[in-house]
Amino acid sequence: MLSAAEAFADSYAEARRKFLQGCVAAGLTVDTHPLPLTGRDGEALAMDAALDGPADAQRLLIVSSACHGVEGHCGSGVQVYALHDEEWRAHARAAGVAVLYIHALNPHGFSHGRRVTQENVDLNRNFMDFTQPLPVNALYALLHPLLLPAEWPPTPANQAAVGQWIAQHGEAALQAAVSGGQYQFADGVFFGGQTPTWSNRTVREVLRRHARQARRLAWIDLHTGLGPSGHGERIFAGRDDPAAHARAKAWWSGGGKTPLTSIYDGSSTSPLLTGLLMNAAYEECPQAEFTGFAMEYGTIPMLEVMAALRGDHWLHQHPGAAPELADPIRARMREAFYTDTELWKGQIVSQARQACFQAVEGLSGKVAVG
Repeated sequence: MLSAAEAFADSYAEARRKFLQGCVAAGLTVDTHPLPLTGRDGEALAMDAALDGPADAQRLLIVSSACHGVEGHCGSGVQVYALHDEEWRAHARAAGVAVLYIHALNPHGFSHGRRVTQENVDLNRNFMDFTQPLPVNALYALLHPLLLPAEWPPTPANQAAVGQWIAQHGEAALQAAVSGGQYQFADGVFFGGQTPTWSNRTVREVLRRHARQARRLAWIDLHTGLGPSGHGERIFAGRDDPAAHARAKAWWSGGGKTPLTSIYDGSSTSPLLTGLLMNAAYEECPQAEFTGFAMEYGTIPMLEVMAALRGDHWLHQHPGAAPELADPIRARMREAFYTDTELWKGQIVSQARQACFQAVEGLSGKVAVG
């Protein structure tokens, strides 16, 4: 059996290789969707999907990674471990639950160590109805020039201005204003885009191909960057639907030991977001009863994560930056979303594994919903 640490990878290329090898070892066919761009090291990029179970299964669990590219180190590790976990696979099979692993929703970001797609879009803000007027984030508009200054590192004046804003409004207000999503500044952070991205269009194709037979559909999307190090916050994901929230709470709260939080009632470390990935499940699989959540693993403090994101976007705008500037920015991004220790990796796998078992019990109808 693979150890938790062995399931993780230092690069997208290594992660994809381990995922494909895991699929071969498990006897699974891989549905590959190539992205017509190359990775950081010239490698091929793709969103890969593998279905473990019958194609006509009525109960389907989706486990996805790298919605935010650099966070794929975590999600891929969970997926690779699961492919080698015979106890887990046998449990799902016995319950009549098929599992669809979607590896690297955002392969470009994963390869290049960025959170965003090749379009500079936050994929988890991109699932909007673009035929309608897009929301305006007025607070972000005020912060944009402070967040992306002309110079890096930020000048003392810039740091003082950001500090003053936080002192006046608070860290939570900063997080909400910045990370909630914005659609006006294409070069900015948490930009939701003006059209569907390649990843948006491709994951919809995967859902149409593999999930339209399901009558009961669950989705676990794996993320990092918020909360205490190694702790997996279970955040309800989906529309603000009381019935779906009640199911998710019954399935994944672990009898109250691991509470399910929500962006809709203010209980989550995440603010209210727009354009969420799981909107695609409702739109592409309307035949299914849908229940989803995001597992959000902590790494470093929120303000340090925000500083890493600011640096990454500055570097994207200044591709000719000297290595003395560029290398620390890239290293900081990696640290913000991936903790390369055996302890952290073990925490990630154990919590994800528990959530997967709980999803199978929920899909099987064995969990009472109050």
